Amino acid sequence: MSELLDNPDFFLLDQELSPEDIALRDRVRRYGAEHVLPVINEYWEKAEHPVPAFDELANLGVVGSFIEGYGCPGLSRLAAGVVARELARADGSVNTFLGVHSSLCMGSIYMLGDEEQRQRWLPVMARLEKTGAFALTEPTHGSDSVSLETSARRDGDHWVLNGHKRWIGNGHAADVIVLYARDEADGQVKAFVVEKNEDGTYPDGYRPEVIAGKIGKRAINQADIVIENLRVPAENRLPGCESFKGVNKVLKATRGGASWEAVGHGMAAFEIAAKYSLEREQFGLPIANYQLVQEKLATMLSDLTSMQLLCTRMAHLAETDQLTDAMASMVKMTTSRKALAMCRTARDMLAGNGLLLEYHIGRHLTDMEVVSTYEGTDSMQALIVGREITGISSFTRTRR
Repeated sequence: MSELLDNPDFFLLDQELSPEDIALRDRVRRYGAEHVLPVINEYWEKAEHPVPAFDELANLGVVGSFIEGYGCPGLSRLAAGVVARELARADGSVNTFLGVHSSLCMGSIYMLGDEEQRQRWLPVMARLEKTGAFALTEPTHGSDSVSLETSARRDGDHWVLNGHKRWIGNGHAADVIVLYARDEADGQVKAFVVEKNEDGTYPDGYRPEVIAGKIGKRAINQADIVIENLRVPAENRLPGCESFKGVNKVLKATRGGASWEAVGHGMAAFEIAAKYSLEREQFGLPIANYQLVQEKLATMLSDLTSMQLLCTRMAHLAETDQLTDAMASMVKMTTSRKALAMCRTARDMLAGNGLLLEYHIGRHLTDMEVVSTYEGTDSMQALIVGREITGISSFTRTRR
């Protein structure tokens, strides 16, 4: 049986990894096989957080991602991408939890907070003794999150926040939530850390509700959060965020995570389809013998390889601070479209069995529907690339 069925790396890109990164890859891969896959379908179907899978997550040396110090690993962009790839290869919800907690929430504190704030929150979060969330998106502001309406008003030694957040991963359970709101005094976006009370409850005015009925990413819950006269201590404002530029600083540093996740889903789709084709018999032969099946597998591997090449190059450009918004958008657009197509092809090859959780592909397919939407839909990514090509912005016109 071809080695590609267990490690689809047709252009040998993992040869560029250092021995330390190879060890990290294998550690995360084992974690997925031993701690995620045995339990994930049960929790996915119940739409519950797979708590047993997280017992070992803190020991992998990945929490905190690119952050240096404070108990964090200080991973390179390439190593961080490989972590996202391998986690998503097992399950997208687990990868999303880590991305929200580690890159977005901890990353906001690291890049926008002062030293006292970093010391207060980052070490305990690196040990997963406290979990985090990143509250930016609102019910009417997704692609145009720069227009967020949640407000903040200074009142003595507190800030008073009012507004509404939606699609906030782990926002119903996190101990530490970085929440972005617009300062009424100057109209600029500021960042605030909302903490649970000592008894584990949320402060008055923070009212999260789990969004029910999702068809994807079911093993991580997203919250709809009503914020009403929520009082946040002044020392919980992150001083490095004085405008939406602060948000962009965080998003730029974490850019690419969704693309690497798409690669992980694509790898899983290829592996599932290829192995199934050798096991499933029709008309007296394994379906791998048929030309249509081999053409589909060859196309999937070609698409996967192009995704891997794009993400590897993206990591190198990010490491040398050469990655532009348009470059990152092209990678996100391409990987999300190709990985979604791969998952659909794999589901089709498995026919009726592809509808069953035990074969895993249905979970990857619906998770890829989510990846295609969050961190910028593929349509928005295309418009960013289009702006780079033409010099014309097609999504910031003044409303008539």
